[in-house]
Amino acid sequence: MEEMADRGTKKDTGAKKGESRPSWETYFMDIARLVASRSTCRRRSVGAVIVKDKRILSTGYNGAPSGLSHCLDIGCLREKLMVASGQRHELCRGIHAEQNAIIQAAYHGFSIKTSMLYCTNLPCSICTKMIINAGICRIYYQEGYADELSLTMLGEAGIEVIQTL
Repeated sequence: MEEMADRGTKKDTGAKKGESRPSWETYFMDIARLVASRSTCRRRSVGAVIVKDKRILSTGYNGAPSGLSHCLDIGCLREKLMVASGQRHELCRGIHAEQNAIIQAAYHGFSIKTSMLYCTNLPCSICTKMIINAGICRIYYQEGYADELSLTMLGEAGIEVIQTL
């Protein structure tokens, strides 16, 4: 997974030299980590923030759709079936953080074309397809994900991918 995370990505180290304030990248990634703390997934907490012109348009975390029981409360089918990470997404009742952020922007009428996504994890290939079609132009992420197809598609779509520290 480390090898996958290093291919075709840049690294952002945070605050600029001599500057006490965090860089914009660090600021928005810190918010994505806070958003992840709302996750109701038993296996992985992920947060996403969609930003345009240094303004937050939408956030999302992974969990069950609105009004449905949370996996924290009723258990995880993927866990029960011992499904490996990155496999059989259709067996999950949850929505990924990136999907929730895109849906929230649409629900509230915000265009996310030419925006940036800050996400605690590299998006999976399903989220990647949504990101490409939504017009997001850059992704900052903290940790890799066991889905090599996502990086391939992001590269082909010309979306800049930057791993932060």
